[in-house]
Amino acid sequence: MKDFIEQLPNLAKDKQQENKKFFSKLKKKTPKHLDSLMVELHEEEFSRTDCLDCANCCKTTGPLFTNKDIERISKKFKQKPQQFIDQYLRIDEDNDYVLQSVPCTFLDAENHCLIYDVRPKACAEFPHTDRKKFQQISNLTIKNVGICPAAYNIVEEMKKRIK
Repeated sequence: MKDFIEQLPNLAKDKQQENKKFFSKLKKKTPKHLDSLMVELHEEEFSRTDCLDCANCCKTTGPLFTNKDIERISKKFKQKPQQFIDQYLRIDEDNDYVLQSVPCTFLDAENHCLIYDVRPKACAEFPHTDRKKFQQISNLTIKNVGICPAAYNIVEEMKKRIK
């Protein structure tokens, strides 16, 4: 897995044009069964992929924190939301709350999330490959292919199954 993670950015870069072309066609003519296919591919991939072996998403990127996320997590820490924001977050160029730095502050040495039960929605849904109306997030998916080995495998299998 470690070798694959190290190769992933280059593999994703090599496939980027092909993936862009594929997703462009997908947006123009979305198969009726796309949502159910994506759930199937997602479940198949995650039956053999253990995120604890990787955690590359937590090591290389940070999630967006919604106000609901901030309220939920700050309550776990017995803090006021503003205290949590001041301690852990910053506002990015899109005016969203994000972590002050990566790797994620809440990732431990064994790749476990210290706030798993209250983690941000973006973390809970990552890599978003089982989402409804999947074709609407093609740019995000192309980005995630370079971060998440499971997303890479799902997109490669998707391209085989949708001609």
